[in-house]
Amino acid sequence: MSAIQFVENYDDLSTDRGYQFKFHCDRCGNGYLSTFESSTLGMASGFLSAASSLFGGILGRAAEGSYQVQQAVGGKAHDAAVRRAVDEIKSKFKQCKRCGKWVCPEVCWNTTRQLCLTCAPDLTQETAAAQAQAQRDQIFAKAQGADLVGSVDITREAAANCASCGAAVGAAKFCPECGTPVNQKVACAKCEAELSATAKFCPECGEPRRPAV
Repeated sequence: MSAIQFVENYDDLSTDRGYQFKFHCDRCGNGYLSTFESSTLGMASGFLSAASSLFGGILGRAAEGSYQVQQAVGGKAHDAAVRRAVDEIKSKFKQCKRCGKWVCPEVCWNTTRQLCLTCAPDLTQETAAAQAQAQRDQIFAKAQGADLVGSVDITREAAANCASCGAAVGAAKFCPECGTPVNQKVACAKCEAELSATAKFCPECGEPRRPAV
């Protein structure tokens, strides 16, 4: 049998029970299943399997070999099934005369141009997509240009946690747990050097910072 006449991708779902094929659109991948056809060897295999469950022995061994028999002598039957499947499904696709692809008419065909959407994009769809993309890009650009942190004093020394109780303070000026000023300046108990809100030891003498009382 000659090669499949249309679509680059198809799945052969045939088993020892029968033949079935799934053909895919060359552009989007959507597809159609051909009608399942039972095979004579498949029905024989089913009979032998049932018989083997009752009688065992040689019938069981014959059932086990039925698929191998089909593989050996079922080539013509398989090829004929492929040809019938092509005849059944081919009318559900359209072939683009420019690129030769077989595509589904529901999604990938430009009816006005009589070409696939890869070769002749739908201008209405392209316009809508371009507008949506432009809006997205402009939103990001506008967000980048907007001052979203105007209320944040970037020059103020920041602390992630309260120096007194250790609670998270974020951008607050006072600890939400104990009320201690976040940027409170204190003096070293030993040398009286000024300590920052986040200092645990005096940078001048190494004295540990004493917790607020």
